Amino acid sequence: MKSPWAHAKSPKAYVWIAGSILLLVLPFYLDRFWLQAGLFAMAAAIGAIGINLLTGATGQLSMGHAFFLAVGAYSYCVLAGDSGVENGHRLIGLGLPTWLAAVLAVLVAGAAGGLFSPIAGRLRGAYLGIATLALIFIGQHVLFNAGDLTGGFNGRAVPPLSLFGIDFDDSETVVAAVPFQSAEKLWYVALLALFGCGLFARGVLRSRPGRAMNAIRDHRIAAGVMGVPVARYRAAVFVLSSMYAGLAGVLIALVFQRTVPEYFGVILSLEYLAMIVIGGLGTVAGAVVGAAFVSLLPQLLTHYSDTLPLVSAPGTGGVSPGEASRYLYGAAVVAAVLFLPGGLTRLITSRKTPRE
Repeated sequence: MKSPWAHAKSPKAYVWIAGSILLLVLPFYLDRFWLQAGLFAMAAAIGAIGINLLTGATGQLSMGHAFFLAVGAYSYCVLAGDSGVENGHRLIGLGLPTWLAAVLAVLVAGAAGGLFSPIAGRLRGAYLGIATLALIFIGQHVLFNAGDLTGGFNGRAVPPLSLFGIDFDDSETVVAAVPFQSAEKLWYVALLALFGCGLFARGVLRSRPGRAMNAIRDHRIAAGVMGVPVARYRAAVFVLSSMYAGLAGVLIALVFQRTVPEYFGVILSLEYLAMIVIGGLGTVAGAVVGAAFVSLLPQLLTHYSDTLPLVSAPGTGGVSPGEASRYLYGAAVVAAVLFLPGGLTRLITSRKTPRE
């Protein structure tokens, strides 16, 4: 019988400890560009975990993930913001405490998923994909035309988060002789949120609901025969995925400091599907790895566009960083489908059958 400390002494445990320490100390050494890139990656990872529960674990294709990110982001702005005039629009704001607004925004995204869940519980495959794609077009119309809520084409400013007496804005807070501004402060909020969301999703996937979700994905009729309430599970996972997207939307809004309707379009939904395919379907690690790949790649190409061959700054000729990143997305998706069914996580993890 193995000692309880056996797992703690394994190389994998040391890697996790070293990685955790590294993530905790990075704000003391990285500049604002890299911190914002990391924050976008962590927010994307939370959203990718949500769609991986729906698409990777349950087999439900969703093309409308960006809609629920927008619901979370704009709900936070409306709930936490103040009423006033901005860019010719008389904006509506409830002025709630920002921490409460963030929680309520996640619940509003879940409620939006709940309204759509009866459809999600009965449709599957391409039919559900087309139905959720309609949410993107509806959302874009609302975001551009409901100026009192969204600010219209120019969007609206995002109130900074305030938690435990700490304002997560650009006001300096000196820690160990290092000035902490919004990016450094939000880093730990995003890290805690990602850890909590990943841990919860991992628990769901390894428990009875996770086994039921996988059964629905692999053989819907057989799952129903075994007593799994297929429609109920599909609807519940859709709501859970929507809440993950809402939290990701709140974090993206806090990092970007302004919500822009154009950002929450079809391209964003396709990028989230690329994340889970590239990283690995049905696993939390796959969602995180895929989100890091898809969200960091364009920023890295933009940052180093003056030194990379064939990649140049936008408008200067050659291949722009955005175009180059999409070419690489496509190549990575094709490679993952053909050679790495488990995604990029197949390269960094070894799946061994446990011995009895």
